[in-house]
Amino acid sequence: VTLVESGGGLVQSGGSLNLSCVAPESTFGSYVVSWFRQAAGKEREWMAIISVIGSTVRYSDSVRGRFTASRDNTKNTAYLRMTNLKPEDTAKYFCAAGFESTRAEDYFLWGQGTPVTVSS
Repeated sequence: VTLVESGGGLVQSGGSLNLSCVAPESTFGSYVVSWFRQAAGKEREWMAIISVIGSTVRYSDSVRGRFTASRDNTKNTAYLRMTNLKPEDTAKYFCAAGFESTRAEDYFLWGQGTPVTVSS
């Protein structure tokens, strides 16, 4: 079972993108969901965590105020709205389902990632 991300692409600096993450099973609604990203040559970076029912969302300092994470358990889908994008946001973006944590190793369901490129 894997998650499927979509919505990545090429955007100019200051632009916006909306990412989606779809789970094939209803068990998606039993776990927290986080968004991570990994730039070329760098470690995977945690960005946002959404509680099981979506009532609480926390963000990393690097994206707080620019990115908005949410989920709709009726659709087994999580979302990441990214605004005011910067070239340093260029990375492959992943969603993951697992347990309350900001560490990648605590998540056991991952997608294949969707690439985001921000041009200056």
